[in-house]
Amino acid sequence: MQDIVRSADEVPIAFERSGAGPPLIIVDGAIAYREVGPSRKLAGELSHRFTAYRYDRRGRGQSGDASTYSIRREIDDIEALIEHAGAPASLLGLSSGAVLALDAANRGSALTKVVAYEAPFIVDDSRTPAPRDYRERLERLLEDNRPGDAVKLFLRLVGLPRFLIATMPLFPAWKKLKAVAHTLVYDATIMEGTQAGSSLPTHRWAAVELPVLVAGGAKSPQWLHRGSDALATILPNTTRRSVGGANHMVQAGRVAPVVASFLADSPTGQISAGRPR
Repeated sequence: MQDIVRSADEVPIAFERSGAGPPLIIVDGAIAYREVGPSRKLAGELSHRFTAYRYDRRGRGQSGDASTYSIRREIDDIEALIEHAGAPASLLGLSSGAVLALDAANRGSALTKVVAYEAPFIVDDSRTPAPRDYRERLERLLEDNRPGDAVKLFLRLVGLPRFLIATMPLFPAWKKLKAVAHTLVYDATIMEGTQAGSSLPTHRWAAVELPVLVAGGAKSPQWLHRGSDALATILPNTTRRSVGGANHMVQAGRVAPVVASFLADSPTGQISAGRPR
């Protein structure tokens, strides 16, 4: 059943919940929302033990938007959901949504734990860095009313083969992807400074003290593993897990048990994979 919460700037954020138990909010990555992406199947798997919240990030699906974007406003959206769910809650962030979840934790949102699944950091030469003008190129394409080309630029960045990119307009989901192409700029803003092939900014999440599961698929490319490893070293209370048989597409049946196990464990049982506390 769909419901609405109002963010701090009165933008409506559409969400749905399922299951029963401690609240768990799923934060989608770039161009994913309730109609496109892995959150539906994940929520289905996790709703046996949690009250799973799926929502459309601002500018997507049934949620509203503002005339200007800021990461702060996206964190406000998460905090509105936390208040509705009954604080504290846990966050499960997917891809760039994992970075947004960490930003929420850093601001002091009422959270118990965070799961960061494959934040797409580029921290070394294991793959080509994102173009320095990537966000500006997106903005120009959108200003020229070329949302399809903006989506294709993003798909090239994530490494989708060119022949698949060329055939994407033939798929039914293409129209839905183009409809949220403008939000690619939002995720480019979130990822700024983390995809240049250099070390992660240690100050950005300096206030994150709660337990964080840094997880990724065993079948994902090496650069994603390196990025997750780098994140695990700069957070003080981290569990690092590789999910067998999974990749960046987030296979719900494989990922959900790992998430559930981490969230069910007491905080004192966490393995520290980061700096000493």
